[in-house]
Amino acid sequence: MAKEDHFLITCEHAGNRIPPHYRHLFEDFEALLQSHRGYDAGALILARELAQALGAPLAVSTTSRLLIDLNRSVGHPRLYSEATRGTPATLRREILANHYLPYRNKIEADIATMVARGGRVIHVASHSFTPELDGAVRNADIGLLYDPARYGELELCNRWQAQIRALAPELKVRRNYPYTGKSDGLTAYLRRRFSAEAYIGIELEINQKHVLKGGRPWRALRGQVIEAFVRAARG
Repeated sequence: MAKEDHFLITCEHAGNRIPPHYRHLFEDFEALLQSHRGYDAGALILARELAQALGAPLAVSTTSRLLIDLNRSVGHPRLYSEATRGTPATLRREILANHYLPYRNKIEADIATMVARGGRVIHVASHSFTPELDGAVRNADIGLLYDPARYGELELCNRWQAQIRALAPELKVRRNYPYTGKSDGLTAYLRRRFSAEAYIGIELEINQKHVLKGGRPWRALRGQVIEAFVRAARG
């Protein structure tokens, strides 16, 4: 863990809260709010524990991604959900201004401040994924998403994967699965704002089957993932 490294942990889909002002839009979407579409189960507690282990700042949003998805770019077709996509443009702009831009702009500003101090920022965005999607079973316990063209991200994810395997060989760790690290998201946006020397962005994806199982196995997995990251970040 180099002295010049600054850490930042974020969790864009930490909860499924809908602000009272917009509750009427979700009268027919309660089941969706409780599903994996509404939030990333387990992502928040892992983000909190990772930030605590590193002594790192933590940014989270507990507003549901179904209001507006903080991990999508402006203009992306899934920035808004079924509940908000068809609302008037003025309302969508209001949601963007009040719930999307403050979160994204603060993270970008915080990274810029850290970069200005010298060294690089290592940003881990905590997420989770549903065990099955559209009838296909996801074949991984943990996914590490990164841009393979950025050497720092590739190297750190290789080390993180190796350390998880050393601590918990029963866990299947896959890189750029179940999504690709280069696809649209907050880390992809931040890579365009900051150089590879200044910014490392990794999305951590945990299979929600472990969250649903809960108890001691879920606590153990979190501890193993965090310890493996701390070891990997030391180089």
